[in-house]
Amino acid sequence: MKKIILLLITVINISVLHAQHSFKAIIKDRESKELLTGATAVVEKTTIGATSDTKGLVEVKNIPEGKQVVLFSYVGYETLKVTFDFPLPSNEALEILLSGASEELEEIVIASTRSSRTIDDIPTRVEFIAGEELEEKGNMKPGDIRMMLNESTGIQTQQTSATSYNSSIRIQGLDGKYTQLIRDGFPLYSGFSGGLSLLQIAPLDLERVEVIKGASSTLYGGGAIAGLVNLISKTPKEERELNFLLNTTSALGMDASGFYSKRNKKIGSTIFASYNLGSPYDPAGIGLTAIPKFNRYTINPKLFFYPNDRTTVYIGFNNTAEDRRGGDINYIKGDGDSKNAYYEKNRTDRFSTQFELSGKVNERSKFSLKNSVSYYDRSIEIPNYTFSGTQLSSFSELNYSRKEARAEWITGINLWTDGFTQDGQRGADVVDYDYVTLGAFVQNTLIANDRLSFETGLRGDYHNEFGFFVLPRVSALLKANQHLSLRLGGGMGYKAPTVFTEDAERIQFRNVLPLDLSQVRAEQSIGTNFDIDYKTPLAEGLFFSINTLFFYTQVRDPLTLEANTSGTVEFQQPSGFIDTKGVETNAKLAYEPFKLFVGYTLADVKQHYDLRTDFPLVARHRLNNVLMYEVEEKLKIGLEAYYFSPQKLNDGTSGKPYWIFGLMTEKLWDHFSVFLNFENFTDTRQTRFDTINTGSRSAPVFRDIYAPLDGFVINGGLKLKL
Repeated sequence: MKKIILLLITVINISVLHAQHSFKAIIKDRESKELLTGATAVVEKTTIGATSDTKGLVEVKNIPEGKQVVLFSYVGYETLKVTFDFPLPSNEALEILLSGASEELEEIVIASTRSSRTIDDIPTRVEFIAGEELEEKGNMKPGDIRMMLNESTGIQTQQTSATSYNSSIRIQGLDGKYTQLIRDGFPLYSGFSGGLSLLQIAPLDLERVEVIKGASSTLYGGGAIAGLVNLISKTPKEERELNFLLNTTSALGMDASGFYSKRNKKIGSTIFASYNLGSPYDPAGIGLTAIPKFNRYTINPKLFFYPNDRTTVYIGFNNTAEDRRGGDINYIKGDGDSKNAYYEKNRTDRFSTQFELSGKVNERSKFSLKNSVSYYDRSIEIPNYTFSGTQLSSFSELNYSRKEARAEWITGINLWTDGFTQDGQRGADVVDYDYVTLGAFVQNTLIANDRLSFETGLRGDYHNEFGFFVLPRVSALLKANQHLSLRLGGGMGYKAPTVFTEDAERIQFRNVLPLDLSQVRAEQSIGTNFDIDYKTPLAEGLFFSINTLFFYTQVRDPLTLEANTSGTVEFQQPSGFIDTKGVETNAKLAYEPFKLFVGYTLADVKQHYDLRTDFPLVARHRLNNVLMYEVEEKLKIGLEAYYFSPQKLNDGTSGKPYWIFGLMTEKLWDHFSVFLNFENFTDTRQTRFDTINTGSRSAPVFRDIYAPLDGFVINGGLKLKL
C-alpha cells in the first residue's frame, strides 16, 4: 500500500513539474539593437518574472502551461505585450525588441529649456523636483518652498533676518541675487519683490520645480548667473482635481490650502487659495522670535481657453498679502514696554497678472505670446526707521519654434521693464531705479546621431542703463551607452545691479546709499559645468544610479556693500572677481520598498580682491541623506540627515558645524491621507551652540544666521483628494 501511495505522489509531482515551463529571451533596443540590461519580463497577472543580465538575457521559470501574456518593460521604453502558448516548441532564446518612448512622451516640454525633447535627451542639465518628492517636501513645509529647495543638493537657502525669517536662494554658494526665480516662465520674483518670495509661495499647486545650475541667460536674460529655478504650476486636465491640505505645527502655526482643476472641451480653469498663520515662537528663551507672527493669504485663479485643437489661451492673476512681525516676543504678543520694544514689521502686497497665447502653426512649428505685469508693495519697519516702496515690473515675449527630425530651433524677442519707487520724501538718498531691457535670442538643438547631441544659444540684450550684452551658451550630450551619459556646458551671464541684495536686506536697507549709475558697471559672469550620469541594475529588484557634476563660475565686477565713516553704507565695485568651483554628487540605491538617496556638495567660493578670502555664509561641505520606505499608495516613512560644515561669517569668525535630522510619515487611503513629521528632532539650533546677536534686548545687533533657529518642530495634518 505504501509503495502505491509513493508511486502516486511521484506521478503527481512529475505532472506538476511538466506543467511548469520556462523561456529565454534577449532584449534589445529596436533601432540600435543595443542590449538592454535591467529590462524586466513578467507574466501578466502573476508575480512570475525576471530581469535581464549584462548580456540582455532574461530567463523566466515556473510558467504555467497554456497561453500566457508576458510583459517586457524598460525605463524610457514602451511596454511590450507578447502572448506565448506554453510549452514553447524550442528552448532557444527569443529576440525581443523594445521601442523608445512614444511620440506623446517625447512632446512633453521641458519648460525651462522650451525644448520638446525628453529630459534624458536634452543637452542642458535640468534637475527636477516633482511627483512624490514634491508632495513629501510639501508635507514637511506646506506653507512655503524654503525647505523644499534647501534640502536639494547644491542649493542653500540663506536666512537674512534673525527675527522675521526672511530668506534667499543660493546655488553653488553664490549670493542669492545671482539666482533667477521664475514661475511658469515669467520672472515675477526679483529685486525688492524677491526678499520674501521663498516664504510666500505655497507648493500645493505646483506640478514640478525645474532647476538649471550655471548661466541660463539665453532664454531668460540677465540675473541667471548662478542658476534658474522655474516653478511649474499645474494645468487643467479632463479629470477633475480637487485637493485640500490642512496642517498645524507644535510652534503654533497653521496652513490651509486648496486647489481645483478641470478642463472641458473649450474651457478649463485652476483655482488655488491658501491661508497661512504663524505665532511668535522663541524656543531658545532669549526673548526674540525664531518664528515671527504672521498672517498671509494667497489666491491664484487661472482661466484657460481652447478655441481649437491647435490653440491655447490662458489668463491668470495672483494676489498675496501678508503682515509679518518679529522681534521681542513680549512686544509682538502685546506685552512689551520701553525695555522690550524691538520689532521688525514686514507688510507686503503682491499682485501679478499672466497672459499667454500659444498655438501650432503646423505639425512642426508653434508660437507663443506671453505677458505678465507684477506690482509689489512692501514696507519694512524697525524702531525709529521705516523703508518702503513699490516695484512695478512687466515681461512680454514673442517666440517661435520649429522642430525637424534631428534639429529644433527656438527664437524670440522679449521686453522686460523693472522700476522701483521709494516711499517718503524725495531726495538724493532715494534708491529709485527704472530699467528697461530689450532682448532677442535664438537656440538650436541638434541631434548629430543616436549618441551625440548639441544645444547652442545666443542672446543679445540692450539695457537702458548698462548698454549691450552678448550672451552665448553651448551644451553637449554624449550617450556612451545605455548606462552612461556625459554632459558638458557653459555660458555667459550678467546682472544689472540694484541695492536689493542679501547684505542690504540684512540691515533693512537702513542708511544704504543709492547706486551711482554713472560709476557702476553690470556684473558679468562666465561659467562651465560637466556632469556624469550612470545608472544600472545591480541585481534583480536592486537599482543604482549616480550623477556627479563639476562646476565653475566666475563673476567679474561684483558689488560689495561697505560701511562709510559717516555711518552710511554704499555699494562699491572693487577690482577683482568672485568664483565658485566644486562638485555635486547624487547617488540613489533602490530596492523596493526601500530607497536611499545620498547627496554631497563641495563648494569652494572665493573673493579675489587685494587678498584671496573665503566667501561668507557658504558651507564648504554638505551632505544630504534620505532613506525612504514606501508601500505604494499606502504608507511612506522617511528618515533624513543633513550635514553643514563650518561657514565663514561676515564678522571674521567661523560658525559651528551641525547636523539636522528629520522623520516624515504619511498614511494613505484612496481619497485622503494623514501625515506627521518630526523636523529637526535633535533640536539643532544656532542659539544652542552660538549667539545670534549682541547689544541690549531693546537694541540688538544681529550676527549672521547660519543654522536653524526654530529647532525641533512637529507638524501634522490631513490631505484630501476628492
